[in-house]
Amino acid sequence: MTKPKITYGMYTMCMIRNDDKVLLINRPDQLGFPGYLGPGGKVEFPESLSEGAIREVYEETGLIVKNLEYKGIDEYVVPQTNYRYMVFNYLTDSYEGELLANPPEGELVWVPIQEAMELPMQPWFKRRFPLYFEEGTFEISIVWDEEGQKPIEEKIRNLR
Repeated sequence: MTKPKITYGMYTMCMIRNDDKVLLINRPDQLGFPGYLGPGGKVEFPESLSEGAIREVYEETGLIVKNLEYKGIDEYVVPQTNYRYMVFNYLTDSYEGELLANPPEGELVWVPIQEAMELPMQPWFKRRFPLYFEEGTFEISIVWDEEGQKPIEEKIRNLR
């Protein structure tokens, strides 16, 4: 029996912290995934995961991040399409540079961490957001029903 071909997507997201605030992007509807979320995107071959995070932050914000702390993985497995989508998550409070005047992904906003969950966010980002600020690393694993557009199974673990 032939095994089905599995495809993989590798992405990053990096929360940039400044004291009690975090930098978020307010993405407009026309770009997809509207609402507030962190900077990040696809890891390009052959760059490393952290290189992808640093590049994506720079492209979306104009900031150069340093001293990345790995916080965890958020993955979606789609059985209907044999696709595994993995997001590697980072946190930093070390950066330099100036915010872009006309950022490509949406308005850049420093938001108090304690108020962020009140903002409109994609459900997947709202689930992940508090985990950046907890001790240890996290693992989120979702088995996704592409036809029903809903999770079949969800596992969220804090790996202290």
